[in-house]
Amino acid sequence: MFRPVCLLLLALLAGASPAFGQMQPHRAEYTLRLGAAANAPRIGTAVQDLSQDCAGWHLKRDITTEIALTAAWKMSLSSKFDAQEARSGNALRYRTVQVQNGTTREFKGRVQKAGNELRAEVAYPEGPPSQFTIPVTTLMPVAAIDHLIERLRAKAAAFPALMFDGEVINDVFLIDVTELDDGRLRGARPADKPVALPKGKSWPVFMTFTRGRQQAQRPLFSVTAQVFENGVLDRLTVETGLVTVTADLQSLEMRPTPNCPRA
Repeated sequence: MFRPVCLLLLALLAGASPAFGQMQPHRAEYTLRLGAAANAPRIGTAVQDLSQDCAGWHLKRDITTEIALTAAWKMSLSSKFDAQEARSGNALRYRTVQVQNGTTREFKGRVQKAGNELRAEVAYPEGPPSQFTIPVTTLMPVAAIDHLIERLRAKAAAFPALMFDGEVINDVFLIDVTELDDGRLRGARPADKPVALPKGKSWPVFMTFTRGRQQAQRPLFSVTAQVFENGVLDRLTVETGLVTVTADLQSLEMRPTPNCPRA
């Protein structure tokens, strides 16, 4: 159950070196529900806070849920993700704290380009840190969203890409992205108060998530979402085969982009 909730606001991706200047800093709050029905029960909230300075991006995500399937079976889950991503897209440092029914687990990691290699190091709650090399085409979270938007603007109807994830598997995801027809995206919740959505173009997309270094496996999850050209996401639906979790935008604050010299 924990993985689909964490996946709701994972950064999206594309497949080559990122182009910068599309993503806009913002703070977005989402309501999480169990199921895709219009009256699906609310199970929590998710907040994405993305800020930027001339050194790079600071990404914070805070997901809190409480799920009660029966009177005797309840689960409390939370995930806090705090990451710094270099402006170049070649480095990432992060810390993830996850709590399930009072039990806390903390992960710390970093990814750094060294020559022609991309090296990752992850410290787990137990055991020694894991060090490994990942494909050099792997995108960091914010750079991945930027490039996704660039590919959609270029009318790429379907494409694969690799993205490093520090919240669910602490490794590389292979994500296959397909642009959908508007009619295939889940509708907005009638009971939700209207939110002033970003102006400009947006795309409905369908994505499957597979372990990037074990691509022979079946996808772990699929996600549909509305992607706006400034990087805001809405109407997310996560399908695991066993459970469906949805996220709908409840508030949005756009922030100015700093005026930085070109690298």
